[in-house]
Amino acid sequence: MAGKELSPQEKLALIKDQLQEVLREDILENVILKEQRPLVIYWGTATTGRPHCGYFVPMMKIAHFLRAGCRVKILLADIHGFLDNLKAPIELVKFRAEYYKYVIQSLLRAVGVSLEKLEFVLGSSYQLSAEYTMDVFRLSSVVTEHDAKKAGAEVVKQVENATLSGLIYPLMQALDEHHLGVDAQFGGVDQRKIFTLAQEALPKVGYKERAHLMNPMVPGLAGGKMSASDPDSKIDILDTAETVRKKLRKAYAATGEVEGNGLISFVEYVLLPISALRDPEGKGTFVCERREGEGGPLVYRDIETLKEDYRTDKLTPQLLKAGITTAIIELLEPIQAEFQASAEWQEIEKKAYPPPPEPEKKKKQKQPKDKGSRHPGAAKLTARPDGSIEGEGKEQVEVGKTAEQAMSNLEINGQPS
Repeated sequence: MAGKELSPQEKLALIKDQLQEVLREDILENVILKEQRPLVIYWGTATTGRPHCGYFVPMMKIAHFLRAGCRVKILLADIHGFLDNLKAPIELVKFRAEYYKYVIQSLLRAVGVSLEKLEFVLGSSYQLSAEYTMDVFRLSSVVTEHDAKKAGAEVVKQVENATLSGLIYPLMQALDEHHLGVDAQFGGVDQRKIFTLAQEALPKVGYKERAHLMNPMVPGLAGGKMSASDPDSKIDILDTAETVRKKLRKAYAATGEVEGNGLISFVEYVLLPISALRDPEGKGTFVCERREGEGGPLVYRDIETLKEDYRTDKLTPQLLKAGITTAIIELLEPIQAEFQASAEWQEIEKKAYPPPPEPEKKKKQKQPKDKGSRHPGAAKLTARPDGSIEGEGKEQVEVGKTAEQAMSNLEINGQPS
């Protein structure tokens, strides 16, 4: 797979491989088979939480698109990140966009993909223009509040008494297709409602429909969606080998249970396809080593055999976890080496994800000691409202009447201060 020129039919098959759904497949066929030009695709990511190993899933499809000769635009959606329930201040989001660019390039290099036909676009570089702003107003005049809310339901964070920004978010994502000049948009199947909104709404403001390519949602390590906000559900790109081992030991993997198993999904959508991209014949391999006396290693070249072995407990959760742990550590090594070698990347990482401030320690207020009325001078001294002291013996407790006098009366280690 890594070498020979693909025919138009092979390119089309590779673009659609492992996708859960394609809307307007005829657009793809027209561009690739009839016009015989590179398909222009965009994938957007709101630059909020730290990119994790779940990002390998869209990266594998982007690797397929590039291999199929597509031109790929990656939208670093800084303004979307800000609009999504204001997850981060706009200044931080801009630093995060730079951090995402470093990570995505490194992820693609790690799987051996040429970046020549890859283009990064910062959302704020065009989304603040007068033309784009006018398009947002135009689209908002033809899309109802109900439809905008429904479109963003699975993507924009849902809260009570939500701000209007959550309604603007899907309108902008639709408009990006036109302003980026693409034939198709790629994303997870959780984006489907935004994609259908784009198909229905763009023609109403005079813009053409695009094709939409959807990846299945891959479960996290704890089951459910892989989330940047749940540290145990995902492995960070910069996690150490020991942290990877610890998280995978805790990962959810019931014996014989294939559905909703995040580990098996990771093998299916990341590890086998990466191995296939690297293999001259395009055949993926995933290996689970066994202890001495238990037989040789279990070698899988297709996901169905692996799933069957897991159902029958020939492949145990422990063996699967061990195989994935080894594969992920190897996968992350070149990325982490690149990070360690780049002072600029390290600097951006600190700015993008500054450590949370330490909680302030409350100082204990000293309670005035009640010395009673019998200590020397107790009855003779009176404190006035202006802070001065009257009464017999005031010279012993008064520092001085003026600043100069006070300074001359204060001595440190026997020396005037």
